[in-house]
Parts: sequence; C-alpha cells; structure tokens
Amino acid sequence: MPASVRTVNLKPPLTEADVSNLQIGDKVLIEGTIYTARDAAHKRLFELIDANKELPFALKGQVIYYVGPTPPRPGRPMGSAGPTTSYRMDTYAPRLMELGIKATIGKGPRAPAVIEAMRKFKAVYLVAIGGTGALLGRLVTKSETIAFEDLGTEAIRKLTVSGFPAIVANDVRGRDIFTEAVAKYAVK
Repeated sequence: MPASVRTVNLKPPLTEADVSNLQIGDKVLIEGTIYTARDAAHKRLFELIDANKELPFALKGQVIYYVGPTPPRPGRPMGSAGPTTSYRMDTYAPRLMELGIKATIGKGPRAPAVIEAMRKFKAVYLVAIGGTGALLGRLVTKSETIAFEDLGTEAIRKLTVSGFPAIVANDVRGRDIFTEAVAKYAVK
C-alpha cells in the first residue's frame, strides 16, 4: 500500500491516464456524472449489448455506481445512496470494462477475473463506505432515471455528484487492497 494516502479529484468521463495514476489506498473525490446500475439493470444492459441495440449511455470512460437508492425527501434529488455488494456484478464487469467503463463503485472485494480485467483494460474499482448512505445521498445534486424505470430502485440513473468520496481498492496494476491490507496487518 502507498506510504501516504493521496487525495485525487476525478471528473468523469475518465481517461486511461486518469486511472493509471491511481494506487490502492488513494482517496478519490468525484465531481460530475456517474451512472447507477445493479443486478437487474446489468442483465438488461447486456441484453441490449448482445442484441447490438443502442445503450442508455455511452460506456467509454464512465463510472458505474452499484447502488439502489431510497426515495428522496422533498426538495432532494435522492435519498440514501449506500453501496451495494459488488461481487453480484462480477459476471458483467469484465465485458463492461472491455467496452470502456473505467471505474466501478461498490463495497466488498472483487473476483480474480474482474481484477484481471481491470489490469487488462485499464480500469479501477472504488469502494464507498457501507453505512454512509445518507451522507452519500446528500452529495448527489441531480438524479435522472434514464433506463429501465420499471425496475424501481434498480433503474439506471444518471447522477450528478459533488465531492463524492471513495477509496481505490483495485488499481490498473492488479493490486488489491483487500489482500494487501490483510497481509500487512495480519498477526504473525
């Protein structure tokens, strides 16, 4: 892990240069547009991809946040927006990275095939802290459902975020904060 934690500002769409400089343990603050998608939305997204149909958003350089937000309070664009466990999207992640996704946000570790895809296609995995959904929801300044509205909380949304915090858990070099941190702090 890096000797000191860096804070890096990211503004999607991301380039290979943006993600290549990130290291596990770095804190990132995201400004701008990110997209939401969970299991059901990924399944439908892949049906469109496999049928060579138009997608609800261009994948190149984008960030997908694995979240199923709660309904907003009056005057707010979004309610609580805590991260979903990422391994549920591991089946889909490698191909989405191949098609241009540069970052995903969720919680928990990723499968070896996903880590390899990040290395191969120059993408990163960011973790948001579970239990902070109310705070994360307040960092959403705009929310628009852009696909699969019938899925409710699992619809794809285009979010505008300001200062959205996450930690780099997997970088483009194939490093994994979950295995490295455990090894670093393991009782010998």
